[in-house]
Amino acid sequence: MTIIADQDVQQLLDLARNKSQEGRQMLVATISDLFEASGETLTERERALMNDILNKLVRDFEMKVRRELSERLARRGHAPREVVLMLANDEIEVARPILLVSEVLRDEDLVEIVRHRTIQHQLAIAMRQHVSETVSDALVETGNSDVIKVLLDNSNARVSTATMEYLVEESRRVDTYQEPLIRRSDLSSSLARRMCLWVGAALRSYILDNYEIDPTELDDVLEEITDATVGEPLEDEDDLVEDSSVRLARGLADEGRLTVEMLIQVLRQGEIALFEALFSEMTKLRLRLVRRIVYEPGGEGLVIACRALEIEKSNFTSIFLMSRKGRPGDQRVDPEELSRVLALFDRVQPSAAQVVIRRWQRDPQYLYAIKRIEETGRRKAG
Repeated sequence: MTIIADQDVQQLLDLARNKSQEGRQMLVATISDLFEASGETLTERERALMNDILNKLVRDFEMKVRRELSERLARRGHAPREVVLMLANDEIEVARPILLVSEVLRDEDLVEIVRHRTIQHQLAIAMRQHVSETVSDALVETGNSDVIKVLLDNSNARVSTATMEYLVEESRRVDTYQEPLIRRSDLSSSLARRMCLWVGAALRSYILDNYEIDPTELDDVLEEITDATVGEPLEDEDDLVEDSSVRLARGLADEGRLTVEMLIQVLRQGEIALFEALFSEMTKLRLRLVRRIVYEPGGEGLVIACRALEIEKSNFTSIFLMSRKGRPGDQRVDPEELSRVLALFDRVQPSAAQVVIRRWQRDPQYLYAIKRIEETGRRKAG
């Protein structure tokens, strides 16, 4: 039993002969309605008849009619494949509805359109609800940064591991890839970790907050590759000067005789240079940084260093009070300053302080690289 009556067939033929725009629009509406109402129940004869009419006439349809046909067939799962392909390769105004949603198109169809049609066609395909790895690869192969960014912004697009690795490396030079990449759920932690060296400070914070990456482990990895990325290492002139205090401190450390009690005793005797060298050995921090930590106003850095070394509160108090005598200018200690520092000492946990110290121990070249990253992030934000 046929779905389309003989009079309906005759009506289709009559509409096909009607070359007015109104006739074309009625033909499109009639055939589209029949596809929608009948679906898979159409007989081969009926489907062949409608396909034949559309195939012969669609090229002659006005742009407005072709666009209407495209919009009507885009969501039809049983739309005629030949006609859908023809519309998908049409001008972008006609092709867009088909390219965005039609499930009749196969991967090989989409790849051919990506390779042979316009950037607008590529952009529409990149925005499809479902994009396979094969189609994603073809879109990336275009090399068009706008198309690739739209693809990365599409959370439903599947991207192969090899292509993702390529795009991560490309994000070194193409800033617009960075944010959509790190916000993708399929970006692995190892690739996110790699991106931390060149993304801005805000994106680096996002990575640390949203991926299972230990900040200290991240810094370990990044420090290993910083020399090759940024250039010649920076030198700290103060650290190059190895005086008798530095040699003595190093010898005591090598012999395992360096203790907190010795540190306090040296301070009591007013041996400031030796104290600095001993504290540098204990914390593994550079001399210039040690001097800044020990003598800076507020004492926050000294609190962190001492908590990281798990120095007792009474010994920290002695170090703090006596170290104030080594700073230039006013050497008096404000009681409120001491109270504030001791309260901070109680709040800082040794484990947290050790994480901070580990960062401070970084090679100056690494710290310089991170500083450049953060400054770049601030400039872009501004």
